[in-house]
Amino acid sequence: MESCVRANFGGIENLSLIPGTVGAAPIQNIGAYGVELKDTFEALEAVNLQTGEIEYFLNNECQFGYRDSIFKNELRDQYIITNVVLRMAKTPVLNTQYGNIQKELERIGKKEFTIKDVSDAIIKIRSEKLPDPAKTGNAGSFFKNPIIDKDLYHAIKVSYADIPSFDNPGNTLKIPAAWLIEKCGLKGVQHGGAAVHLNQPLVLINKDHASGQNILELAEMIQEKVKTTFGILLEMEVRIV
Repeated sequence: MESCVRANFGGIENLSLIPGTVGAAPIQNIGAYGVELKDTFEALEAVNLQTGEIEYFLNNECQFGYRDSIFKNELRDQYIITNVVLRMAKTPVLNTQYGNIQKELERIGKKEFTIKDVSDAIIKIRSEKLPDPAKTGNAGSFFKNPIIDKDLYHAIKVSYADIPSFDNPGNTLKIPAAWLIEKCGLKGVQHGGAAVHLNQPLVLINKDHASGQNILELAEMIQEKVKTTFGILLEMEVRIV
């Protein structure tokens, strides 16, 4: 990431500060602030664990979806990804409309922004809102932002006029899972050693020697509360092993 920003190669600057490895990124089709890995992804090579052979997958063969890929479904646990090829842009169109990126950039006071400006802004936003995994154990965003039909959205809006949404194909909208969790009064809620992060309720943290069972039970409590309150079932983004 940093080497691309230094070289002024654009396309993944909105993914700045996402913890993890490059090889794991296609499995999850990682994304943040309006950008997904699939937007710049060209191909990967992977070792077939059954045959030991190296195989190649192009973008369309990975069956990318929202935080999803073929490697989380029918090819789960069958490959080790060893190399990823991305197509970067030398003259990129910066994506600054998602979240608070534009507001953060306006503080700089420049008329035109660089790839590094966007990366720095996102790093600042993430650092202020999200726990540092080196200090506080967490698995990042625990739930996917649910996609609901517009009829349900308008029904919810009758009672919650401030419900935010993002455009989505078809007669659907994407709703921030963090907003749903916060509206259920779950920020900071603790179960065993696990807790909902105070600054970003989409993140579940290991607050006090939490067990895996603590985390899973807390996640299920959140799912039940959101389902009861809004009629929306949150889907876990993380893999349960």
